[in-house]
Amino acid sequence: MTKEFNQQAEICVRLETLWHALSKDLIVTIPKIIPNIVKDLKVIEGGGGVGTVLLFTFFSGVSPVSYQKEKITEIDDSSHEIGLQVIEGGYLNQGFSYYKTSFKLSAIGDDKTLVNVKISYDYELEVEETSFPLKTLESALHFLKCLETHIMNDA
Repeated sequence: MTKEFNQQAEICVRLETLWHALSKDLIVTIPKIIPNIVKDLKVIEGGGGVGTVLLFTFFSGVSPVSYQKEKITEIDDSSHEIGLQVIEGGYLNQGFSYYKTSFKLSAIGDDKTLVNVKISYDYELEVEETSFPLKTLESALHFLKCLETHIMNDA
């Protein structure tokens, strides 16, 4: 049975600007925003849309995993939703059978965006409850705040 963690964050960046950074510029944005965590990020399949496979390499000591491959499973420019599912390595090597992070953006006025972050996951049989989904949620929120700062400093 798939479980979920949900959290919201208000980001003081225009919806379209934030969406562009999370969708169109994701490959460039992530290593630039969190260079102390993500050592390298490569596109190994696809052109940035649904089905694109990304290879994340993490620095040792900052993540319980050294790498993971994620596939963009949803990207919708009209509803401003993007979902990335781990398909190899990462948390799948930690006992999870399914692990996905989704972002849905909604405008709050002209210069603010509400971001709904959802972590969906399922365990292999006989795996105990862990704190990984909560840590991923916290990391996603931290990434969004770092992205906000980066965009505001570039403006």
